[in-house]
Amino acid sequence: MNTAPKKLLSRSVELVWSHYGERYRVDNDLNFYRESDEGWRTWQPDPASAVFSSAADAISETRWLAFLEFVPTAERRLLEQFDVGRASVLAVVAFCPGLVADLLAAPALAPFVAEHTRLRGTEPRWEEIAAVHNRGGVYALLEWLGLPASRQTLTILQKITEPDLGRRLLEPIRAALWEPETIWLLQHVPSLTEHALTHHCQAALAA
Repeated sequence: MNTAPKKLLSRSVELVWSHYGERYRVDNDLNFYRESDEGWRTWQPDPASAVFSSAADAISETRWLAFLEFVPTAERRLLEQFDVGRASVLAVVAFCPGLVADLLAAPALAPFVAEHTRLRGTEPRWEEIAAVHNRGGVYALLEWLGLPASRQTLTILQKITEPDLGRRLLEPIRAALWEPETIWLLQHVPSLTEHALTHHCQAALAA
C-alpha cells in the first residue's frame, strides 16, 4: 500500500506583469494589486488603460491556463473566449460578478463593459455598473453604455463569433447600432466575424 502523502494543489497561481517599471498582480480570489514603495496595495483597474495592453503581451497562455484552473466554471467559460482582451474581461468578472450570466449569453458585450471609461469619458465606475445591472438587468446596462437598449442589439451581439473585439471597433459598432439600416442588415446575418463587423461599420469607422 502506498502511504506517501498526496500532493495538494496549491492556490498560489497568480497573474503578475509590469508596465513601465510598475508591477501588477491578480490573485486567485480575483483581487487586483499594484506594487508601491509600501508593498502591494489593492487597486481599482481601468481596463482601457495601457496597463492592460502590457498584461496582454506579458501573461503567457500557460500561465493563464494554470490561473483559470482556480476560477469558477461560469467565469472560466467566459474568459476562455478571449485572448488579447482576457485580462480586461477578468477585471469585469472581478468587479461585477453579477454580469457573468448575461455576458456568457452575449460575450461581445464584455469588451464594451471593460472599455466603459473610454466610451463614457469617466473614471472606472464598477459599483455604478453593478448597481445599474442590478436594478434594470442587461437592457439597463446597454443603455448605460450608450448602446440601443433593445432586443435587436442583444441579438446582434450574440451573433458575434469573435467576441475579443479590438478597441478601435467598439465606438464604430456603437455608432452603427443606432442606424436602423445597419440594425436591419446585422439582424439578418447568420453570424458576425470581426471582418464582417468592420465591413458593416465602415461608414462609422471613416467618420
